[in-house]
Amino acid sequence: MKRLVIPVLAGAMSLAAFQAMAADKVTLQLKWVTQAQFAGYYVAKAKGFYDAEGLDVDIKPGGPDIAPEQVIAGGGADVIVDWMGGALAAREKGVPLVNIAQPFKKAGMELVCPKDGPIKTEADFKGHTLGVWFFGNEYPFYAWMNKLGLKTEGGPDGVTVLKQSFDVQPLIQKQADCISVMTYNEYWQLIDAGYKPEELTVFNYSAMGNDLLEDGLYASEDKLKDPAFEDKMVRFVRASMKGWKYAVDNSDEAAGIVMDNGGQDENHQKRMMGEVAKLIDNADGKLDPETYERTAKALLDQKIITKQPSGAYTTAITDKAIK
Repeated sequence: MKRLVIPVLAGAMSLAAFQAMAADKVTLQLKWVTQAQFAGYYVAKAKGFYDAEGLDVDIKPGGPDIAPEQVIAGGGADVIVDWMGGALAAREKGVPLVNIAQPFKKAGMELVCPKDGPIKTEADFKGHTLGVWFFGNEYPFYAWMNKLGLKTEGGPDGVTVLKQSFDVQPLIQKQADCISVMTYNEYWQLIDAGYKPEELTVFNYSAMGNDLLEDGLYASEDKLKDPAFEDKMVRFVRASMKGWKYAVDNSDEAAGIVMDNGGQDENHQKRMMGEVAKLIDNADGKLDPETYERTAKALLDQKIITKQPSGAYTTAITDKAIK
């Protein structure tokens, strides 16, 4: 019979260090840079929610040159934050991504136009230039244009698509008639640049029923077949959603934790956290199948994906994690 030998904690070997050695490692790849958009994960780490689940979580910030789908495909992450459009497109190309939780229930994407410009309603889009982000962020826009019957190659009967930088300069410099913003980020950059809310026409994707799922958690289908990895993801999701609930309930403290981890401009992070809280809803992380089906259909209609996805999400993780 084998005996379990517990090492004596001596010298520089603290209890915390021993626990860290024994913890299961998880690498999380974010979709963008460190900001309150991802506050729940930073809060879960700072407040010890991951530690309590026996996890040692490494949170890797994203950026303009980082595609989470490529990172996980290359073995650089166990779980990623991604928009479903990008995840389903990657899945069809052979990266077996599975949605294991959906913290964001609503989309934060909007198209904004100056009220003194030529666009007041959707009927005014024809013949004009609209700014759009790429790297997977363009899918909701193209699905919306498809729904409106508008071509995206320019000309008087279609729209010209400007590949937008991740800021609001194309509107300020009048390179586009409207630009893409997130409710929690670039919209406020416009306000800080001098625009008043009443000076902007806002097309909110969620309000229009054109929202595609954003900021879900995705893991590899192959890894999920391993019961030990699945258990690790259950613990990760449970702790992450505790982090999100705490962040929603304590938004200023959450913004401070984001700042401690490299966030920029505390007032901006506080404002962002307040807006992100509206998208999180009740912080249960559970995927709404109806919104999933609408997302998949929009991608199919636009031919972003060519066949109905199968096995692209699982409720097994949240069913076990969230009681």
